[in-house]
Amino acid sequence: MDYIQLWKDSMVDRNGNIPKRLKDDETEEAFWASMVEKKQRFEEDPYARIVQEELFSLLNDDDYVLEIGPGWGNYTFAIANKVQKLTCIDSSKSIIQFLDSRISSQHADNIELVHGKFESEHTQNKYDVVFGFNCYYRMYDIGQALLKMNESANRLVIAGMTTGPEKPHYMELYRMDYSINLKQRDYIHILNVLYQLGILADCKIVQLQSRKTYSSYEKLIKDNITKILDKDYNLQEVEKVIMKYVLEKDGMYEYIYPFHAALIYWKPV
Repeated sequence: MDYIQLWKDSMVDRNGNIPKRLKDDETEEAFWASMVEKKQRFEEDPYARIVQEELFSLLNDDDYVLEIGPGWGNYTFAIANKVQKLTCIDSSKSIIQFLDSRISSQHADNIELVHGKFESEHTQNKYDVVFGFNCYYRMYDIGQALLKMNESANRLVIAGMTTGPEKPHYMELYRMDYSINLKQRDYIHILNVLYQLGILADCKIVQLQSRKTYSSYEKLIKDNITKILDKDYNLQEVEKVIMKYVLEKDGMYEYIYPFHAALIYWKPV
C-alpha cells in the first residue's frame, strides 16, 4: 500500500478537485484574516489543557522547540512556559500578527515567530523537539513534510491530531444511507506514512469530550446538518436523529459527545 499516495488522493473532493483553501495561499490567508477579525480575545479550545498534560510529559525544561502551524496558540504559550525557547512558524501572516499581539500579556519573551511554510522553507535549522498539531491538512507532500520534521529534530518529533469518532448522529445517518462528508484523513494515515518511510512511531490516544450549547433549536439544527451531502432529504427524520443525542433544559440545547486526540511521537532517525 502506498500510504503517501493515499494521503494525496484523500485531499481531492467528491468532484475530483483539491479545495481552493488547500492549494491557494491567498485563499487560505483570507480565511485566517477573517477569523482573526472575529477573534475578540485569546482563548484556548476547551480540550487543549488535557492534551497539554500529555504533551508536557514528552518535553524537557531545557528544550528548544519548533512548533509548526500554531494557529490560535492552543499549545504555544503553554509550551513556552514549559521549555527554554520556542520558535513558531505559520503560513498565515494574520496568525503571526495575532500571536505577536499576545506575547507581552502572556509573558512569553522566549517565543520567536516566523512567517512561512515549514514544508517549503529551505533553511534546515535544528531543534530539540519539533511539534505540530492539526497542521497537516494543506501538506500535499506529506512524506517529505514528515521527513523534514524528522531531520529538523535532535531529540523528538511529535505530530498531533484530533480524531474521531464522528458526531454520533452523523454516523447514524450514514448507516441510514445518507451521504455524509466524513473526515477523509486521520492520524492513522500519519502513522502509516511514517511506517512507509521506515519510521516506527509511538502513539498516545487522549480521551476528550466535546460539549456545545445552543441557545435555540434552529441554531442546533443548522450547526448539525452541515456534513449532509444529499440535496434532498427528510429534515424531520434528520432532526429526530439529532435529538437522540441532545439534552434540552430551560430552552437551551446541549450536545455532548466523545472524541480523541492522537500524539504520534518518535526519536529522529
